[in-house]
Amino acid sequence: MAKLFEPLTIKDVTFKNRIVMAPMCMYESDKEDGRVTDWHRIHYPARAVGGSGLIILEATAVQPQGRISDRDLGIWDDGHIEGLAELVRLVKISGAKTGIQLAHAGRKATVDGEIQAPSALPFNENYKTPAEMTIQEIAETVEAFKLGAVRSDKAGFDCIELHAAHGYLINEFLSPLTNKRTDEYGGSAENRYRILREIIDAVNDVWKKPLFVRISAHDYTDGGMIPELYIEMAKWMKQQGVDLIDVSSGALVPAQIPVYPGYQVKYAETIKHGADIPTGAVGLITSPLQAEEILQNDRADMVFLARELLRDSYWPYRASKELGAEIEGPVPYKRGWV
Repeated sequence: MAKLFEPLTIKDVTFKNRIVMAPMCMYESDKEDGRVTDWHRIHYPARAVGGSGLIILEATAVQPQGRISDRDLGIWDDGHIEGLAELVRLVKISGAKTGIQLAHAGRKATVDGEIQAPSALPFNENYKTPAEMTIQEIAETVEAFKLGAVRSDKAGFDCIELHAAHGYLINEFLSPLTNKRTDEYGGSAENRYRILREIIDAVNDVWKKPLFVRISAHDYTDGGMIPELYIEMAKWMKQQGVDLIDVSSGALVPAQIPVYPGYQVKYAETIKHGADIPTGAVGLITSPLQAEEILQNDRADMVFLARELLRDSYWPYRASKELGAEIEGPVPYKRGWV
C-alpha cells in the first residue's frame, strides 16, 4: 500500500488516507451573513466523493469584523451551526472526515467598520489602518475562538484547524514584523505567542478531538519569522496538545516569494523534526509521486492539496491508480472506478 493511502489515527479519529483538502476561501456567502449556501453544499461533498481523507472548510470567521471579506463563512453565531452541520453530514456520506478552519483576518479584513490588529500597521496602501487591540478586545477574541470550537463540536466536525498563517490576526501577533506591542503580548517570542497560547488553552477546554494549527513558517523579509524560529513555538504547541502543524508560508507582509513545486515542503520537514511534532505539507503539490515522496521520506505526515483539488476533485482516485493502491469508491460509480 502506498503510504499516501495508509490510514492515520489522531486521538480517536481515523483518517482513511493522508490526503487533505486544504482550506480555500470560496467567498460565496452571498447574503453577507456568514451562512452556508448551495455552492458550499456542492463544492465540499464533491471533493469527498473524489476520495480525500479529510476535507477542511475555508477560513470561517469567529467574529464578524474578523472576516477576510463580507462573503466569508462565519461561526460567530449559533445560527451558523445548522448549515455547517449539513455540510458535515453531506461530506461524511463519502467516508471523509471533516475539519473547519477557525479564523480572524486581523488587519487584512476588508469588511466595513473598524478592523483590529496587534499594532496599528496597515498591510499596504490598499488596506485600512487597523486599531491596536486592547487587552479586553484580545480577551474577547480568545473567547470568540472558544465559542467557535463549541459550535464546531455541535456541528459535528472531526477536527479544528486554527488559522495562524497568511498574515491574519494570530500570525500578526506571532511575527515581530507586525507586532510592535510593548505589553505582555509583544516583544519576546513568548509574549508574541501568548494570544495563540490562550486560544489553544481556551479551545482545549471545550474540544477533545484533533486540533491542528496552520502557520506561515517564513515571512520572506529580513527580521521576520523563519522555520528555525518557529521550532520553539511548535514545541509550545505540542506541549499544549496540538496534534499537527499545517505548514504554509508568506502573506504576512508584501514580499517576493520564490515559488516552485513543493516549495514549502522543506519548512514542514524542518518543523516536524525540529519540534518532534506531526506536520502537514502544502504548496504546489500536484502529482501523486510527489505526494508519496514527501511521506516516504518522512518529510511530513499528511499532504494538503489546494488548487489541484479545485482542478480535479478525483485526484485521490487518480493517485490510487498511479501508485497501485486499491481504494473504495462510491458504489454508484463502481463501473468507472475499477
